[in-house]
Amino acid sequence: MASSRPPDALVLDLVLPDGQGIQVCEEIRRWSPLPILVLSAVGDEREKVRALDAGADDYVTKPFGTDELLARLRAVLRRSAQPGGSPRLELGDLVIDLADRLVCRGGAEVRLTPIEFELVRVLAQHHGRLVTHRQLLREVWGPEYVSETHYLRVHVAHIRSKLEPDASRPRYLITEPGVGYRLRDPVP
Repeated sequence: MASSRPPDALVLDLVLPDGQGIQVCEEIRRWSPLPILVLSAVGDEREKVRALDAGADDYVTKPFGTDELLARLRAVLRRSAQPGGSPRLELGDLVIDLADRLVCRGGAEVRLTPIEFELVRVLAQHHGRLVTHRQLLREVWGPEYVSETHYLRVHVAHIRSKLEPDASRPRYLITEPGVGYRLRDPVP
């Protein structure tokens, strides 16, 4: 659910009726920078360390004050709103504005479908780094689609036809065979 409709932040208990909060935290952290605030009755220092090492951004022990919880939630949201990169990425003559959901090539707006934009968004957020097929499928379609790599091939081909000067020789959206894709600065 978090991958198909990502929330602004996740408040997570460690003791869940159908699993362990630590495992949920680790799984989400594999594919998303979603801010995670653990809220738990488990106040043991080792459990706090496990949760933070699993990817939690903060930990609040029950009982807690509502004002403290809200302040900590605001703090993790503030930190997540200041990513290492800008919401605007410029690659050669390609401009990707994540905040305005706008892509331009050579100054002209490129019309992308919602799925195409989501793929570009994920790749732009990982600019220069390899994004695996599984990660792209999980973030754009959800965890139940992680083996549907044919979806990616079709959509990436459409994106390349819109963004690349020559789709048969991509400069921006590079395939790492059998692994995933990388959005990078064009190589002259």
